[in-house]
Amino acid sequence: MDTPPLARRLLAELLGSAFLAALVIGSGITAQTLSPSDVGLELFENAAATSMGLASIILMFGPVSGGHCNPVVSLADAAFGGISWGDALAYIPAQVAGCVLGAISANGMFALAAVSISTHHRATGAHLFSEAIATAGLLLVVFSLARTKRLCAAPAAVGAYIGAAYFFTSSASFANPAISVGRMFSNTFAGIAPASVPSFVLAQLLGGACANLAIRVLYPDVTPVEAAELIVPHHELAVSQPAIGG
Repeated sequence: MDTPPLARRLLAELLGSAFLAALVIGSGITAQTLSPSDVGLELFENAAATSMGLASIILMFGPVSGGHCNPVVSLADAAFGGISWGDALAYIPAQVAGCVLGAISANGMFALAAVSISTHHRATGAHLFSEAIATAGLLLVVFSLARTKRLCAAPAAVGAYIGAAYFFTSSASFANPAISVGRMFSNTFAGIAPASVPSFVLAQLLGGACANLAIRVLYPDVTPVEAAELIVPHHELAVSQPAIGG
């Protein structure tokens, strides 16, 4: 399968990221409305919606762009030779813009102010450690599947991992710099204060770098050419790059 033109892939990343942010933030607002004063139930509802919706987003946009919706995934894909560094760097603004658009859309769907800057501070040491681990685990899921010819399982596996990571991390597993930026623009259950975002992004990049090293150790015999071939499974998911959101 030929790689789609970059413009189409950027549109897919923009739309996928917008749906991802709308999904995370919108389900968080619904959870707060349905289960006021029960944070555990709110988190469960938010996680359940996110895990199921994320799998659908990957299936929708994966065949065009890979359904990354995550700068760390795009950078890792470039490091492994799946896409060019130029394409990876082009993906990132589309992903960030999409997440901001999704946040604004989520606010509008619930008759809230289009933009409301979050006051939810999260950048404690435990939160940042959680983000590094959550992001590393996410990349391990994606690229272990890519390098063992199991990308057809990516939508379900990624959705399941993110849903679980909502609960095994103290940060609720953002694991995505673009969604970290987008969630600044909604002062709701899923929001994050702007002051916390730079630390979150650094932790996510560190987690991504650690995962990159782990993948190279775990799968040392996979060459860049073979990795690129696995990333284009004609008979499986038919995506052009590893699919992931988060």
